[in-house]
Amino acid sequence: MTRISDRSLKYMSFIQAFSLFAYIGLIAFLLANGDRWFGRVPNYLGPLLFLTLFSTSALICAIITLYFPFILFWEKKQTMSAVKLVVYTARWLILFTLIILVLVIIF
Repeated sequence: MTRISDRSLKYMSFIQAFSLFAYIGLIAFLLANGDRWFGRVPNYLGPLLFLTLFSTSALICAIITLYFPFILFWEKKQTMSAVKLVVYTARWLILFTLIILVLVIIF
């Protein structure tokens, strides 16, 4: 059984975190421009749309972040590699969050 190196785990974690960052950016762009594109939705459909988007988004984020660690854990029986990948991805996401925070403070 081939073990995945830490180097490839770190690269994969960057790809996962950046994909998640890009997806969240698209959703943020949609939410920031929603009133302009769709107008105000004063009835039941606005909150329904938001909660459906929120739930779907949570599922997509989980798939982006946890699909490959699940494969490592379940199919390849590489428990430590799966855990490391989740931790490395979390580190990248924390770094992206700090960069956004600095940009918010500066601008």
